[in-house]
Amino acid sequence: MSTPNVSCSPKAMFVDAGEFSRREKFPNPFSCDQRLRYMMNQKEITSTINKLIETLKDGEKGFKEAADAVKDPELKSLFTEYSAQRHQFASELQTELRSLSGAEPETGGSAAGAMHRGWINLKSAISSKDEGAVLAECERGEDSAVKEFKEAIDKPFSSPLRDVIFRQYTEIKRAHDRIKQLRDAAKKAA
Repeated sequence: MSTPNVSCSPKAMFVDAGEFSRREKFPNPFSCDQRLRYMMNQKEITSTINKLIETLKDGEKGFKEAADAVKDPELKSLFTEYSAQRHQFASELQTELRSLSGAEPETGGSAAGAMHRGWINLKSAISSKDEGAVLAECERGEDSAVKEFKEAIDKPFSSPLRDVIFRQYTEIKRAHDRIKQLRDAAKKAA
């Protein structure tokens, strides 16, 4: 006996009964969202969410360091806001991961991860006292965050988690674009 053929088309959420009966269509008891979630194993979900949490924690720390380093009150305020935002986003994902799998989520970034995610050169930009260089390094860190979140939203997460990731991606992309705009303005002014 073969297993039922499951369709996720919006037209028909049915299970093709196949050999189980006279090829009749029966309503599928699981939504597409539920079936996709089960297709993605718990280990992959946990790994992806923990990677996002590390990215957010690195961004939180990077923006805090940037806020402490700049003199411009508007930049200081913006970096402080983004640091707090990343903290909130990480907390949201930690809560989601606990409720989904019961796994204990990441609580911080990592040195290797920070280097990979573009925040490592921030210290040298800070020591140069060049706000344009600080903006450039913040943008580099945001490039990495945008990439990580873009990859994550393409994965078949369940609807509530996918919605959280997509909302966070939208806000991170907005922050990236704002920082890029400020960096470009600083280049022109220099």
